[in-house]
Amino acid sequence: MIEVRFFATLREGRGKITQVPAAEASTAADLLRRFEIPKEEVAILLINGFHSKPEDPVKDGDVISLFPPVGGG
Repeated sequence: MIEVRFFATLREGRGKITQVPAAEASTAADLLRRFEIPKEEVAILLINGFHSKPEDPVKDGDVISLFPPVGGG
């Protein structure tokens, strides 16, 4: 299983954490498509705590964290 963690506005309608069978995704972009999240809505993508890109591979046991752009000032 791949654990996907959503933060801030990306949690809306998705919850905080979900599990996805590893066979359903070979890259982080596959997970974004699965959850209908446009790449532009993800400011930070971490795979096992390391900054990553949507085209980076994912595998069983990985933890993916998705953060939207942060506003404010």
